[in-house]
Amino acid sequence: MRVSREQAAENRGKILQVAAQLFREKGFDGIGIADLMKKVGLTHGGFYGHFSSKEDLMAQTCTYAVDEILAQGQDSPALVRGNKYKAFIGRYLSVEHRDNPGSGCLMAALGVDAARQSPVIKHAFTEGFNRLLNALMSLLPANKTEAVKREQALLTLATLVGAQVIARAVDDKKLSEEILRVVHKNLH
Repeated sequence: MRVSREQAAENRGKILQVAAQLFREKGFDGIGIADLMKKVGLTHGGFYGHFSSKEDLMAQTCTYAVDEILAQGQDSPALVRGNKYKAFIGRYLSVEHRDNPGSGCLMAALGVDAARQSPVIKHAFTEGFNRLLNALMSLLPANKTEAVKREQALLTLATLVGAQVIARAVDDKKLSEEILRVVHKNLH
């Protein structure tokens, strides 16, 4: 049975959405194609009509996950009013973000994993990082030079990602919350 272009695009979107969530929750190697396609409700063979390989999916998922996080930022009422930079930091360092890596930042969820992947995945990850960096730079006051904004955005993004990774990794809830709180306080 032939699938319409619209249905094929919808299927591809579902695959990317579920893969982005599962990769962020379980890591790139934490889910196979067969399990992913089963979760999406499509056949394993249908995967190759959309992607040439798992590596291709992983790279495209990096782009998709960054698109998602950037769209969430644009839709956030907190980012529309007030200080957008501070609102972004607050949202990023929230317990909600910590507890939901599947819908959170690609950098915090898969940074360590991406470092062990192929050059193709590292390149997609790098492009995603640069897009996030540029978005963060755009939230900084216009009266700063581009070099100063870049330096501040690099420091902020590295600090945010590191804080979120450690807050997720420790087994002490109070320590985890303290990490998020202290980093949030000191980035302001």
